[in-house]
Amino acid sequence: MKKHRLRKICIILLLLLAYACAIVLPYSRQPAVTADTMEQFSASGFYGNTDTCERAMVISDNGEALAERIRLISQAEDEIILSTFDFNADVSGRMLLAALYQAAGRGVHVSILVDGISYATGILGNSWFYALTENENVEFKIYNPLNPLKPWEFMGRLHDKYLMADRTAYILGGRNCYDFFLGDHDGYKNYDWDVLVCCEEGEDFSSMEQLREYFESVWELDACHAVSGGSTKKQGDLQALYSQMQEEHADWFQPVDYRELTVPARRIRLVSNPVHTRAKEPVVFYSITELMEQAQESVFIHTPYILCDDWMLGQLSDICAQVPEVHMMTNSVANNGNPFGAMDYYINKEKLLDSGVNMSEYDSGVSYHGKCFTVDDRLSAIGSFNWDMRSAYLDTELMLVIDSPELNAILREEMGAYEREALKVIDADSYDLAEGQIPQPLSSGKEFRLKLLYRLAYWARFLM
Repeated sequence: MKKHRLRKICIILLLLLAYACAIVLPYSRQPAVTADTMEQFSASGFYGNTDTCERAMVISDNGEALAERIRLISQAEDEIILSTFDFNADVSGRMLLAALYQAAGRGVHVSILVDGISYATGILGNSWFYALTENENVEFKIYNPLNPLKPWEFMGRLHDKYLMADRTAYILGGRNCYDFFLGDHDGYKNYDWDVLVCCEEGEDFSSMEQLREYFESVWELDACHAVSGGSTKKQGDLQALYSQMQEEHADWFQPVDYRELTVPARRIRLVSNPVHTRAKEPVVFYSITELMEQAQESVFIHTPYILCDDWMLGQLSDICAQVPEVHMMTNSVANNGNPFGAMDYYINKEKLLDSGVNMSEYDSGVSYHGKCFTVDDRLSAIGSFNWDMRSAYLDTELMLVIDSPELNAILREEMGAYEREALKVIDADSYDLAEGQIPQPLSSGKEFRLKLLYRLAYWARFLM
């Protein structure tokens, strides 16, 4: 009897191991940049000589980020496109759902695209979302739904975050659709960035058309599945919430002159990864690092996490060898809310410093989730790309690269506000502290967990 039980346990363990291998192995090889991608890349294509029809503004405040989303949705006349990694029916999430429901009710066609992880953890069975999908003007699709019969597709995720209203304006950045990123709420939050782009008239090469073309390329994938079925259970609540929002936040629904709020752009280019669910060619990472390497004076990079393979570290070293001033800001180990991000920085901090980059660490107690960079005084970029192997090789990712001296100056000033609070790194073990700066202590419990994670699952860093 004992031998029979032991045999069953061994079979179960072998099956679990085989299942885990089916999840991990298809993504364990990082594809190289192809010759075609290298030949097609041209740094000069990101610069323009004259202002275009498009103008841009930075959205740095979480409350403003929610307000501008509601404003775009409430003023749309024909079409709304929303794509996001994560969408929850919390306070800000329900506000977005109420605005989308009201727009669909007045005849606006609403297309929503959400990643399969978010669908499984927060949308499936949620009556707030089902009340929206019941409307005939709403199409709701899920990118790569979790399918236990296809474990080899688990890791390819949709990480894009953008909202388009008609062909007049869009918001793109790193914010997901829930309270951590949107609105002025108490409790846990993340700091992040968006950029709002408006366009008075269409151009074939406009970023508006680039983003629309990109959305359609994802929307039409076989990996995207429509959400069917609806419910009227929460429709009255959505209507009531919309009326409440109009009363309590009347300014959100007032038209604004975006020409007064935005600055001109000479060129705006969208950079994206492949959109299939398999391991991906690192197009975004290659493109942005090649742009950085062309800098004449300075590169400033913000990223919440840093998990690099040798090629990625080599790209960073090349930038530092070519550019006089290269700065990177990330979360300190104590401030980092991502266990793998914290572990990897804790273990590999010295390797990063050996690249020649000037490091600083955001340590304020609020997790920094921003993904942006500037090149000299011309280029600015904001988007969803983290400086890690998941963003490089596994996820769909977008970075919007903008040639605008005016926007560059604004973004550098706002990035600088974070940098002035950050800890300046001297080496792997010490800082050049400003007067009054006291680094957060790394608790013994967190340090133990990071070391344990390193010993047990360091091999899995490319998945996280």
